[in-house]
Amino acid sequence: MSEQTEPGRATDTTAGRDDHNHHGGFPVYEPVEAGPNFGRFVEALRHLQDLAVSTHAPDEVIDRAIDHAEALGDLLEPYRVPEGRSPAGFNPGLPGRGSLLMLPWKIEKADAESVRSRGVFRIYHRGGNGAAHGGTLPLLFDDLFGMVVHASGHPIARTGYLHVNYRKITPLEKELVVEGRVERVEGRKIFCVAELREADGTLLADCEALMIQLLPGQP
Repeated sequence: MSEQTEPGRATDTTAGRDDHNHHGGFPVYEPVEAGPNFGRFVEALRHLQDLAVSTHAPDEVIDRAIDHAEALGDLLEPYRVPEGRSPAGFNPGLPGRGSLLMLPWKIEKADAESVRSRGVFRIYHRGGNGAAHGGTLPLLFDDLFGMVVHASGHPIARTGYLHVNYRKITPLEKELVVEGRVERVEGRKIFCVAELREADGTLLADCEALMIQLLPGQP
């Protein structure tokens, strides 16, 4: 097993180290700090995601868009890097920590007591009739629980299950708040709970989850 001591460089440091086992089979990645324009880059791509699911352009416009999209891919392809060497996902000051996969929410509290994030579901996350797609809520909760486990001082864990209760329709483009915490711990089992609310406190959804601490070497 190895841990990441520098972005993209893994070295064997397990001898005499108990803390490495706390990561299961995960490498330990050093966060990659985003450059000054990375947040703007991610937001531009999020805007394109919104437009991709909300426009009906004529064929000639679509053809031009394809050319631009393929040119952008060609521009970025030479800079593809292995896992752990991209700033995406490592920058808590950016919405979604700079990852396009994650919802564009910003962490406003993270400690042993709880983790709280604030943000919106965008047009890209639309399910139907102006509501967020039901499948995006488990993504929000699952990502939150990973941070809850870390902030509360527990070793890295994988999700055993998520149980989401949908209490009300989750609106788009309206600021919401999600907060989660560890409820109890039973050996390797870490039970977590969280609630998604509107700014006025109206409950939209709640979730309970089982996070299971990884064994040494377990991926």
